[in-house]
Amino acid sequence: MESMGRGAAVRDHISAGILDAAAAVISERGESASMADVAAAAGVSRATLYRYFASREDLLQALSAAAIEDAGARLIAADLDSVPVPEAMARVARAIVACGMKFAVLMDEPQYFESDEVERRVGEPIRAVLQRGIDDGSLRGDLPVDVLAQMWGGLLDRALRSMAQLDNGVERASAAVSSLFLHGAASTPSYTRREGDRVPEPL
Repeated sequence: MESMGRGAAVRDHISAGILDAAAAVISERGESASMADVAAAAGVSRATLYRYFASREDLLQALSAAAIEDAGARLIAADLDSVPVPEAMARVARAIVACGMKFAVLMDEPQYFESDEVERRVGEPIRAVLQRGIDDGSLRGDLPVDVLAQMWGGLLDRALRSMAQLDNGVERASAAVSSLFLHGAASTPSYTRREGDRVPEPL
């Protein structure tokens, strides 16, 4: 039984290593990234890669599932409802950026994931924080929550792709994106919604 447990742990470790390597390669090369490129980046043979993932489509589906699972678990652990909105946004940034390039590939390859699952595990918690900020006045109230979510998502995407250029990448990138967003979204008198104001349509 113990050896079987060790065997499963080794398989999980190899699978996770392949997915991390695939995320880096696919993020850099896009559709031109081949299974041979992934195998080389992961330090495994092509035969080993195909034992774990029978096709590029299987690999991308597994990568998307891993990104959703990782992001969802990190957002739950962040306990967003227990802290003020600015701290909650900082925790969201750390949670998503810590997922690494898996989440960047998830954004690039929407055909390989269940959109309802992404919305339930990632979109809904983030929108809840944004809506709370609009309601309590810590975020500007002249933009719909969906527009704020799209802008926030764009900053997170760029933060993910900038980590390689930063020392202590996760902390610096997540701190930068939350600071940039909160500074631009902070509630000010000129941004307070008034009755009769035209609200921009969602992008």
